[in-house]
Amino acid sequence: MPKITKKQFKIEGMHCNSCALSIDMDVEDLEGVKTSDTSYAKQVLEVELDEEKVKVQQIIEAIEKLGYKALPVVN
Repeated sequence: MPKITKKQFKIEGMHCNSCALSIDMDVEDLEGVKTSDTSYAKQVLEVELDEEKVKVQQIIEAIEKLGYKALPVVN
């Protein structure tokens, strides 16, 4: 049974809503990511993921390949 959890990341380097859309498209392409919602206004990414299929580090690396910085938010 998948273990679906929600994670938040502080995103640095976004300049517009298109930046947020680019992040969402790339993160959603990762196997195990159910949803990706990046807010340019808040500079935050919220992700629902299956931790058995995708690791937080993989999400960070996908964002960094686009030229942004992602920092996990500890709740």
